[in-house]
Amino acid sequence: MSSRTFFVGGNWKMNGDKKSLGDLITTLNTASLNDETEVVCGAPTVYLDFARSNLDARIGVAAQNCYKVAKGAFTGEISPVMIKDCGVEWVILGHSERRHVFGESDELIGQKVAHALESGLGVIACIGENLEEREAGTTEEVVYAQTQAIADNVKDWSKVVLAYEPVWAIGTGKTASPEQAQEVHEKLREWMKANVSEAVADSVRIIYGGSVTGANCKELGSQNDVDGFLVGGASLKPEFVDIINARA
Repeated sequence: MSSRTFFVGGNWKMNGDKKSLGDLITTLNTASLNDETEVVCGAPTVYLDFARSNLDARIGVAAQNCYKVAKGAFTGEISPVMIKDCGVEWVILGHSERRHVFGESDELIGQKVAHALESGLGVIACIGENLEEREAGTTEEVVYAQTQAIADNVKDWSKVVLAYEPVWAIGTGKTASPEQAQEVHEKLREWMKANVSEAVADSVRIIYGGSVTGANCKELGSQNDVDGFLVGGASLKPEFVDIINARA
């Protein structure tokens, strides 16, 4: 296995209330979690302060989105400065739901990544192809273009985690096989080596997202180029502890 620290993010999406998230936080705070795995929970904006105030300090918190400037007349948006003011150190950007439901372009996502990093946030940057692109054989073309738009806006890769999420596997119950996940992660690392640097390619964490569960996490996590997970639905359940401990 590589020396890259295993990273497990939970994306709570637009789910939960103070009662249910409070119960989940209690479960996480009292669980035995692998000390060698970095854990970050992506909370809804209105619960960022609540999550950061109640989660154990060993568990990070992420916003699920932010805008590309610090302040201004952008109704409904939040800025990295506001996120940091809640004591939160991470943001998820470029998630497929932001791309496909809300129409965010590669260019906008790149601008968001640049501003978040300049503001001192860590970025979980998401990439991935949809079913049509997978079946057309353009997976590599799509994920390389998405990664290029992110790479063009990164100066310090130590603050970036890349999350490969095949869109056809998100919330569908379909999971890329461990071999499919490893294949894309390995090719992404080769792309990073050719287009960024060998040092970054070796050190950057590339995590997998797409119907990760307690049942499939160990096999997925055993792949050489899979450095962790970005977990959706299962991150709201007690099995999230099993996923965090996939490499324990």
